[in-house]
Amino acid sequence: MTDLPEQTLDDAAAVLRSALDGDGDGVVGTFDAVVDRSGLAGAYGVAWCLAATMVGDAPATTGAALDFPGIDQAGYDTRWVARFVSAYANHDADTGEALFGAAVADGLLPDCLLTLAGSTVATLRSRDTP
Repeated sequence: MTDLPEQTLDDAAAVLRSALDGDGDGVVGTFDAVVDRSGLAGAYGVAWCLAATMVGDAPATTGAALDFPGIDQAGYDTRWVARFVSAYANHDADTGEALFGAAVADGLLPDCLLTLAGSTVATLRSRDTP
């Protein structure tokens, strides 16, 4: 995660602040501003940063298995987040980019990014709960 540009880290922090406040419009607005400034590549960088925040330090090797009970019955956005986070955990940027592109093509990227932000916040909160 430290290889990301400072602007990407700042944007990810802004997304998380909005998500922590329960401000979905703020999350979407930040992603919209990133796309306006840096295109979809900028939004992808912020999403990858959120995945890094969820996973923490990814294992040094690939082959990490994440447990997502009931994922096959989940909505598109939830399945997308599970797969995107798995791609990050497995150092598989090609799959992450393919998932991102598929969400764009399907017209569901905003929903996926909002769910990713919410999942990241839920993960952070669960780490703080004894």
